[in-house]
Amino acid sequence: MTLPLAIDESAYSLVSPSSSSIPNPETPLKLGVLASGSGSNFEAVAAAIKNGQLNAQIQVLIYNNPSAKVVERAAKWNVPAVLLNHRDFSNREELDLQIIQCLQHYSVDWVIMAGWMRIVTPVLINAFLGKIINIHPSLLPSFKGVKAVEQAIDAGVKITGCTVHLVSPEVDSGTILCQAAVPILPYDTAETLHDRIQIQEHRILPPAIALAANLNLK
Repeated sequence: MTLPLAIDESAYSLVSPSSSSIPNPETPLKLGVLASGSGSNFEAVAAAIKNGQLNAQIQVLIYNNPSAKVVERAAKWNVPAVLLNHRDFSNREELDLQIIQCLQHYSVDWVIMAGWMRIVTPVLINAFLGKIINIHPSLLPSFKGVKAVEQAIDAGVKITGCTVHLVSPEVDSGTILCQAAVPILPYDTAETLHDRIQIQEHRILPPAIALAANLNLK
C-alpha cells in the first residue's frame, strides 16, 4: 500500500460548531490549565490567546507528573507552573482540595483539563461548577475513558474524532461544547490516528472555551 506523503487536515475533518460562529468573550477569561503530558493543548490555548482568537489569560499551569514536558511549554509562555504529584496524596479528594487552593490563589475562573490524566471528584467539580472543561479523543458519547483511540480502532468504526465538554461527576459525560470528526484511514495505527486527532484538538479547544464562557453568561 502506498501511503500519502501529506494529509490536508481541512479535507479530512468536520468541526461543529464552526469557530467563526463563536464570539470572543468581551471580558478576559482567567484560566487554570491542568495537564499531565506534553502540553500541546496547553500551547494551542496559549497561541490562540496571543493571536487574539481567545480573550483570556492563563493564570497557572498545574501538572501532576514531575517529568511532564508541559512545564517546558509553560516556561516558554511565562506561565507559572505548579507540581501537584498525585502520588503524594492519599486519595483523589485530597488532591482536588489542593488543586482548588492553587486555582483560587491564582484567581482562576475557568479550569481547562488539557490532557489531565486524573479523574476529578465532586470536590473540584462543585468548586468550579459549570466552569471545568475537558478534551477527550473520541466523538462522545462513544469510547469514553482511557485508550479511546485504541477503542475506536478495535471497534472497526470508520469515523472518530475529539470532543470538548463540560466536566460532570460521570466520566466523559458532561455537556458537549464542540466536536471534530476524523476518519480512520486503512493504514492508521493508534499512533498515527492519535496524531491526526490531536491536530483537531488544538483546533477546537480555544473556540470551545469561548463558547462555554458565552453560554455561561446566558
